[in-house]
This record gives sequence, C-alpha cells and structure tokens, in this order.
Amino acid sequence: MATNSDLLPRLLAAKFAHAATVMPVIVVTGSRQTGKSTLVWTLLGEASRLYQTLETPAVLHAAQSDPETFLQRAEQFAIDEVQRAPELLLAIKTAVDNDHPRRPGRFVLTGSANLLLLRHVNESLAGRAVYLTLHPLTRREQLGFGTAGIWQLLLDTPVKEWRDLVEGQPAPEEDWRALVRRGGYPTAAYELHDDAARALWFEGYAATYLQRDVPDISDVADIPTFDQLLRLAAVQVGTVVNLSQLGRDAGIPQSTASRYANVMETSYQLVRLPAFATNATKVLVKSPKWYWADAGLAWWLGGGGEPRGEHFENVVLQDLLAWRDARLASSAPPRVYYWRTAKGAEVDFVIQDGTTLLPIEVKTTRNPSTKDLRGMQTFFAEYGDRVRGGVVLHGGADTFWIGSRILAAPWWKVL
Repeated sequence: MATNSDLLPRLLAAKFAHAATVMPVIVVTGSRQTGKSTLVWTLLGEASRLYQTLETPAVLHAAQSDPETFLQRAEQFAIDEVQRAPELLLAIKTAVDNDHPRRPGRFVLTGSANLLLLRHVNESLAGRAVYLTLHPLTRREQLGFGTAGIWQLLLDTPVKEWRDLVEGQPAPEEDWRALVRRGGYPTAAYELHDDAARALWFEGYAATYLQRDVPDISDVADIPTFDQLLRLAAVQVGTVVNLSQLGRDAGIPQSTASRYANVMETSYQLVRLPAFATNATKVLVKSPKWYWADAGLAWWLGGGGEPRGEHFENVVLQDLLAWRDARLASSAPPRVYYWRTAKGAEVDFVIQDGTTLLPIEVKTTRNPSTKDLRGMQTFFAEYGDRVRGGVVLHGGADTFWIGSRILAAPWWKVL
C-alpha cells in the first residue's frame, strides 16, 4: 500500500528517467529508507519487469547459488539490496555484453551500500552502468516541490539580481531546528509529526542498521563497540575528527576506528566533506570534516537535546549533495568543499562549478553582521575573480547585501 511520502516527487527522478534511456544498468544507492525502491516502482511501473528483493532469504539463496540462472527469470529486472549478492554483478555484466544491441534500462539495481567502495565487490560494471545516489528528502521535496535549494539559480543568475531571486522564492518560513529534528528520511520527516514518534523510528532504524546492514558490509564482530563509535561520531558532526582520539574514546585502536568509519561511509551514514585545498599563498587545513547523511539521525544518535549550529550546517550540506548528485548537465558535476586556513579563517561550504567558486556561510543568528564575514572576505581576497559571489544563510527573515557581492539570505528562502 502506498504511503503519503510515496507520492512526493523526487529530485532524482529526472536523472533516473534519462539514465534509463541511455545505460543498460542503473544502480541507485543510498542509505536505508531513503525511498529507492519507491522511486524505481514509481518511475518504471510493473510492466514486464521482474522485481526481486535480496532481503527475502529464498531469493537471496537463488541469486548467490546460481546467478546466471537467476537472471534468466525475466528479460528486465529490478533487484533490491544488490550488495547482498555481489556474485550477481559479474552475471549482469555477461548478460549485458551478450545483448546485441544493448537494451537501455534492462537492469535496475538498488542498494544501501556504495558498491564502488565495498571490498568484496570486484565488478564495477564500468561502461555498462550509471551510479545514482538517492539522498534523504530535501526540504523542498518535503514541501512537494521535488527540488533542492536554489544553488543552480545562484550559479546562473547575475549576482546583482540575487536579492530579487531570493525574495521571490515561495518556500515558507520555519525554524531550522524543526528541520534538524525531523531529518529527511521519508517516514520520519513526512509521516511522523512529533519528536517522540520520530525517536521510536530512529531507534528502530539504528537497530536495523547495526543488525543487518553492518554485517552485510564488513566483518564487524563487536557490534556494541561499533554502535558506541557511531554515536561518538554523531556527537562530533561538523568537525575535523581525530581518529586516534575517537578510537581512544571508544577503547579501540585507531586502525579499528578507521575501519569502522569506512563502514559508516560505505553504508551512507557518515559523510566526509573534503577541504578545498587549492591555494598559492596560504597554508590550508586538508583533513575532511565529518557530517551525516541525515541531520535528524545524527541529532538523535548524538543524544538529542537542543540542535546545534553544526546540525544546521548538516542540513545545508544534505541539500547541496542532493542537488549535486541529481543535476542533469553535459559538463562535470559541481563539487562541494569546506575551506579553512591554518590561521583559522574558514568558509562553511564552497561550491566549485568548473572554475567558478561560490562560498556559503551558515549562521544560526537572525541578524548576521559584518563580523560574520571574516572568513568569506579572506576567501574573496585569495581567489579573486574566480569567486562569483557569496551567500550568508541565516535564521532570520530579511534579505540584504551584507558586503560587496555577499548576500545575507534567510535559509528557508534558499533551501
């Protein structure tokens, strides 16, 4: 039975539909419960395609024991949680290579792990597959718009027109803390309506992740210690994490902490945001920052309470990554970074689109001032004409020029 969240238009739909007309294999991955299967069902319908989930023991056994015979069940396949039977990928490669001519959209695979990062997956389907990532719902998806924030418009619109662009946006005002608490997983964000209900859902989500997803991805013998590290990492959202210290806090060696962090990243929980490290005159911090795929889950894993500024940053990053990974364009996708000098000047996020740079600051205040521009002004001075303009997202309601080519904008008008 379809739920209310199943009816929400998804940002990735256009890119998925286009990919299905071009490539024989479409792989849709993302963390558990982002709506991957629903997206596939909605866009492809039943038709003559056979849908199989490898979470069903009998189906999993058939796929693992004889993948070639398994694929003979139908001419067109949709296979859910494909990371559970990596043996299928070689059989799919053979089936595609024997197909003359190749049929676009013949195989649609979904999974809650990044197949390209899994050590036990030896077949990447290079040249045969396109890999798409379905992120948790953006705010504008939750509102029914089926989009992400206006990042592309900011890149395409002359800077002098930014204020009118922002003020003309239809998204309603809300407190950023409310968005942090509900996160972006469709059930928690759209179908549940209070913190107590969401807490129960997050609790069940974490238990399923630990008991089913983690063992599928890696040989983690000590699940309680992995759980402890998961929660410690959630507390440190938005920071440059020291794995040695994190390991000491969890009572495990750094090598184990690093391996566990890789499992979190492979399963689309942990997000490592790289540093923008191209600079001729300044010494830059090059270590990645840690964020979470879903700010709501990070907030809950970290103990709940009052959401912090780092959770607000996480909300903005979620939106940026969803926009980046769903963009249909003939050029290379944009990149998202943070920027920090060794002396402490920092910009929360930097979009790099070709040679163009767009720095973004995220402030919880309702009234940002010029003192909030120190990092961004240093960035402008360093990169000159490459910088298109800057945006300071804040918690208030006013849109105004706060500096030369720097617009202060209500976050809810942009996201």
